[in-house]
Amino acid sequence: MLRTILLTTLMALSISTSVAVAEEKPAETDKAANVSAADKPTDDKASTDVGAAAGADAKPTDKTAEAGDTGKVETRDVSLFFDESFNDMKEELETAKQDGKEALLVMFEMEECPFCHRMKTTVLNRSDIQDYFKQHFRIVSVDIEGDVEMTNFKGESITQKNFALKEFRVRATPVFQFIGLDGSPLKNGRLTGATKDANEFMLFGKFIADKKNEDMPFIKYKHEAEAALKADDAKG
Repeated sequence: MLRTILLTTLMALSISTSVAVAEEKPAETDKAANVSAADKPTDDKASTDVGAAAGADAKPTDKTAEAGDTGKVETRDVSLFFDESFNDMKEELETAKQDGKEALLVMFEMEECPFCHRMKTTVLNRSDIQDYFKQHFRIVSVDIEGDVEMTNFKGESITQKNFALKEFRVRATPVFQFIGLDGSPLKNGRLTGATKDANEFMLFGKFIADKKNEDMPFIKYKHEAEAALKADDAKG
């Protein structure tokens, strides 16, 4: 009887041990899988490096596109459009003559003028505009609300606001007034308001530099220039 009980107990222990071993094997398999996964960073690293390389390759392409965009024009500080001035118009004319300029350009403006701001942030800050106008003209600005004392073209002392209103009848801004080297306003040399774009303002500068203002008003010159441009485009 005792022998039978012992045999039964031994058999139960054997079966229990087999089951336990069988249950432990998946854990070993999982461990092996984890070790295998841990060995994979080499592949993941390679993949990451390829992605980084692709990103690095993409950046120069964008920069090249920007550099090759001929439609973009360099912008600068708008203050570079103007010459340094001591509010002496007689002196400005003498400096313009000495520098070989063709005329003096006065921009009448005021601080809270949205059209002045638009011109300064979209036209007068462009490198092509600054280069052309600085080549041909001496350029100063006058605040039509300013109480600062200045010297007019006759050598008389006057405030900026009286100079603008009494001598040039400026009430709205901006006004771009070209002055000849003799101190007189140039014929057809006044532009009131903001231009529609930089091209129109450039055209106004060429209108004066080429002395076309002596033969026709700016609006006629502009229409002729636009017609000539369309004709050239049609030929092309």
